Amino acid sequence: MSEILRYHAEQLFAEELAELKKQDTEKKPYNWVLSPQAVVTYLIGGKLKNGFEVSPKYIGNRRLIEIAVATLATDRALLLYGLPGTAKSWVSEHLAAGISGDSTMIIQGTAGTSEESIRYGWNYAKLLAEGPSKNALVETPVMRAMQDGKIARIEELTRIGADVQDTLITILSEKTLPIPELNTEVQAAKGFNVIATANNRDKGVNELSSALKRRFNTVILPVPDSMEEEIDIVRRRVEGFEKVMELPAEKPAMEEIRRIVTIFRELRNGVTLDGKTKLKSPGSTLSTAEAISVVNSGLTLAAYFGDGRLKAADLAAGIIGAVVKDPVQDKLVWQEYLETVVKTREDWKDVYRACRDLA
Repeated sequence: MSEILRYHAEQLFAEELAELKKQDTEKKPYNWVLSPQAVVTYLIGGKLKNGFEVSPKYIGNRRLIEIAVATLATDRALLLYGLPGTAKSWVSEHLAAGISGDSTMIIQGTAGTSEESIRYGWNYAKLLAEGPSKNALVETPVMRAMQDGKIARIEELTRIGADVQDTLITILSEKTLPIPELNTEVQAAKGFNVIATANNRDKGVNELSSALKRRFNTVILPVPDSMEEEIDIVRRRVEGFEKVMELPAEKPAMEEIRRIVTIFRELRNGVTLDGKTKLKSPGSTLSTAEAISVVNSGLTLAAYFGDGRLKAADLAAGIIGAVVKDPVQDKLVWQEYLETVVKTREDWKDVYRACRDLA
């Protein structure tokens, strides 16, 4: 039994990456593990010439992934933009794994991310003992990616302060990282690039300066187009969760996943699927990622506090927790939806009772 909670993409899908590399006959950009065509196949999935099946990591518009991969083959950085829960981080990780074979060169953007987190820092004990020296320098993931010619990932770029964001301008435009204390610089090796993710929905967002925006090619990842597409995404991610967590539970019935996705899509779009009833939307995002979380939470409840079969009662707490972020406004929206939509559906009586009893 593995003791690791979460493997990196290049570890989890090592067999697929190795098979793709073996079958890949297309031209590769310098320092790339796979060709651009093979990277797209790795993300979108498909069957290789020898019959080997590559699982899809992103279910959506293939053209968006092609644009993203083509961008990273140029000297422009890539910005994956979209609402929370639209798989930006997931796509970023797999792009880095497919291109560099290493998705670990990552900076998690927060309001407290400093300039030193992006450029470089110092080991202050060595700095005091030796003065500024290469030995006292603390390399960041961006610096290592520049030296090795790999992909650096910056998550939640818009949560980083504007003055710290602009640290990237020289790196992206000049492809160098000056170290004035040592009177030297780090020049980026071929293959180096940056993938950043951002959304404008969360509180505390810092808009990118126009100078920084110009150095990114932006690809907007949308919410899933169709009901079936979103159900498929949830199913695949939940199956991966079950495998890693080794839950003593049955696979979730597709009907339960369908009901979760239906609730989220209807509240998110402000109208029932048949278009007959307009609804108020809550302040929560109700993304695909949250739908996955609700099903995972329900599976855990069913496994350890039920009979192993996922039921409405196991999902109710997760649904309410995802929808009701504001205890006043969102609660009113949820109660109205529960009474006017859920209650009227004959095959949803168990969902109605479980949610009503919990509320």
